[in-house]
Amino acid sequence: MNGVLLVTGGSRGIGAAVATLAAQRGFDVAVNYREDERAASAIVEAVRSSGVRGLALKGDVAVEADVVRMFEAVDTFGPLKTLVNNAGVTGGFSRVADLKAAALERTFAVNVIGAMLCAREAVRRLSTVWGGDGGSIVNVSSLAAKLGGGGEWVHYAASKGAINTMTVGLAREVAAEGVRVNAVAAGIVDTEMHLAAGDPHRAKRTGATVPIGRAATPHEIAEAILWLTSPAASYITGTILEAGGGR
Repeated sequence: MNGVLLVTGGSRGIGAAVATLAAQRGFDVAVNYREDERAASAIVEAVRSSGVRGLALKGDVAVEADVVRMFEAVDTFGPLKTLVNNAGVTGGFSRVADLKAAALERTFAVNVIGAMLCAREAVRRLSTVWGGDGGSIVNVSSLAAKLGGGGEWVHYAASKGAINTMTVGLAREVAAEGVRVNAVAAGIVDTEMHLAAGDPHRAKRTGATVPIGRAATPHEIAEAILWLTSPAASYITGTILEAGGGR
């Protein structure tokens, strides 16, 4: 067994794919969700069908008290080994000139502050300085951080740029403490994120412009994430792995 993997935003999309794949790889899996208890419960059942333990944990990663409670619940579930910082929002489509402060605040609260709070709690459990046995953190980033998101979501791209910076900085901070920190910068992925942002056909439309000719599946991104958590990536830290189909 590989210990406990906690995936935030694990009830759908990339997070759900990470949860089910991690279970197949022998992790016990804690699935964080904010609202959709039914979807989270279905993922936990899928996790358990692989012969490992699963746990659903409700909480908003942008709320510090929720994050603390979530990690305390993981403590009683089993020893944390891996955190996948996946929870995220786009803030909707908007040019910067039309951007509302509320959308900007929520985007950064979830994508940046939430990810850093979760990373803080993970380090306190994984780092040898804190009495841990080491482990791995994988942040889910986006190629938007490099491409900029102009005309659609510069605010979202900027939040993922912050995640990339946090990944490199934290990796160097805790490398000697047994904790590896990496990120997967996903390209166009066929998930519900596009529907939530208001354009349900975006993945198919923009996927056709990618050199590989299509959008990624959540499973393909999950494979990259799980590889970074594995012994095969034992000498890799502070890396932003692009999974963008050549985009």
